Amino acid sequence: MASASAPTLRRGLHVVGQGIRQQPRWFALAVLGSTVYGVMTVGLAWAIGKVTDEVVAPAVAARQVEAGQLWWAALVLTAVVLLNVIGIVVRRVAAGITFNNLGATYRRRVTRQYLRLPLSWHHRHPSGQLLSNANADVEATWQVFNPLPMALGVVIMLAVAAVQMVRVDVVLAAIGLTVFPLLFLANLAFQRRMSPRVTRAQQLRADVSEVAHESFEAALIVKSMGREDEEAARFAEVTDRLKRANIEVGRTRGTFDPAIEAIPTLGTLAVLAAGTYRVAAGQISAAEVVQVAYLFSILSFPVRALGWVLAELPRTVVGWDRLDAVLRARGGMQHGDRALERAGASHARLRDVTYAYDVSREDGVVAKGEPAVSGVSLDVPAGRTVALVGPTGSGKSTLTSLVLRLVDPDSGSATLDGVDLRAVSHGAVAQVAALVPQQTFLFDDTIRGNITLGRDESDEDVWAALRVAQGDGFVAALPAGLDTRVGERGATLSGGQRQRIALARAVVRAPQLLVLDDATSAVDPSVEQAILAALRDSARGTTVLVVAYRMATIALADDIIYVEQGRVVDHGSHGELLARCAGYAQLVTAYAREAAERAAVAADEETRDTVDVGEQA
Repeated sequence: MASASAPTLRRGLHVVGQGIRQQPRWFALAVLGSTVYGVMTVGLAWAIGKVTDEVVAPAVAARQVEAGQLWWAALVLTAVVLLNVIGIVVRRVAAGITFNNLGATYRRRVTRQYLRLPLSWHHRHPSGQLLSNANADVEATWQVFNPLPMALGVVIMLAVAAVQMVRVDVVLAAIGLTVFPLLFLANLAFQRRMSPRVTRAQQLRADVSEVAHESFEAALIVKSMGREDEEAARFAEVTDRLKRANIEVGRTRGTFDPAIEAIPTLGTLAVLAAGTYRVAAGQISAAEVVQVAYLFSILSFPVRALGWVLAELPRTVVGWDRLDAVLRARGGMQHGDRALERAGASHARLRDVTYAYDVSREDGVVAKGEPAVSGVSLDVPAGRTVALVGPTGSGKSTLTSLVLRLVDPDSGSATLDGVDLRAVSHGAVAQVAALVPQQTFLFDDTIRGNITLGRDESDEDVWAALRVAQGDGFVAALPAGLDTRVGERGATLSGGQRQRIALARAVVRAPQLLVLDDATSAVDPSVEQAILAALRDSARGTTVLVVAYRMATIALADDIIYVEQGRVVDHGSHGELLARCAGYAQLVTAYAREAAERAAVAADEETRDTVDVGEQA
């Protein structure tokens, strides 16, 4: 355990050093306040000794005290106490600002990194873990800066106290100073015992965050499937592990705290015993004994700050390791420096692309799974509308992600207007292309805010986009119109309304390439036809790639690409594919066949009912 503790101590101090370099002024002010506190704490002992020697002892001997003596004693003690209080206030305020500044800085860094990293990286990391990185791990990393300035002040305090005790009496100082090596060893043993326990507790906090977030995200499934008890039991199991880990931390702290706090008390008793003997022998005065003994009595609590810092360092290391893993992540996606021009509709092309999603094995190793698409080539000419059609799981959404460079192919190439997407700068694709995904997400903002997403779009453009999305009618009927807040994830809107807001969000950007991934599945067929007709009329300067299931959507397309099991099976017009591609014909006529079968069954039942009525008559 000792060998594991030394690296933890060194790495913890390395992280602390980084924090100091990022907040040098506030940290220096905190240390200055702590230094004032430490010096004035020792000064208080000196002041009490001085008052005892020059006021209390003469007053006892004379059996009276003069007003001037009392005023002098009060002035000295008040000045020392006031400076002590100022030091405490400065230390706490500056240390708090240091901690909060570091926390805010790293929350911003982690969040920006999340937004920069590709989807392939996010697929491998649960949302609960990401929340823990941005919250609990940030706090764990920099929490050490709350006790650290006090601990540094304590070191200064101990040095000043040692000098002061030596000046008062070398013998008493030698007796008392034996306490400090004992305190150091006790704190070191405390840190070694605490390190693995605190590390496990911090890791379990992240596990609790992951399970809690997953439970909240799956609330609809949990309730609709009647899994409340099972989900509660799953959450209880991980929280119980965290409880046991925290109990171990508390038990270790409870074991060491009394022993560490008792060491200065034992030192004080030793000083009083030796001091009494030396006073009786006439070697020192009672005031000097009081001064040294008081120093030990007031040092007992501040010295604990050293233990607090040592106890926080394991959490600092664990938190930093988790943060650093995020900040160093690259996600396997590199960016060049080429831009994409804003000039008319874009031409998108995939050439012999293969892509497989990462999967986590039982041993925790991340490896590639079976290819979602394999050897696929497709061409989406500028200004054309191309439909991707295929059964569920055939790779349609994966292909749209490759076209928009949300992921990079494992092999092959993806180009936009002839430029390999690996060569473009970060964010360049988003400047010319827009996606409306299957699962729409709305922010807890107004309708206007959800459509513009902070861009400087006029209300006229917003309403025009809503008209294309067939959403202007229901938005105009809302009490606050565009200023209506939609609630978390758009909870106040229906699924179809959310999809229309998401479609307007893409249309208002006038993209050169618009990708619709089953983006109208939640609206009625009549509304869908109106949306697609308006989209076709408004998208003359836009290339459209649409993942389609319904005939109304497929009818929008100039060309249709049919995929099965991650491969392109055929492409052409609707009539051509109906004639020569059995899989396509079976898929796109499934709804019509089902409707016809239902109509036939209903007609047969109606005929039987009519015959039965006739026979009864």
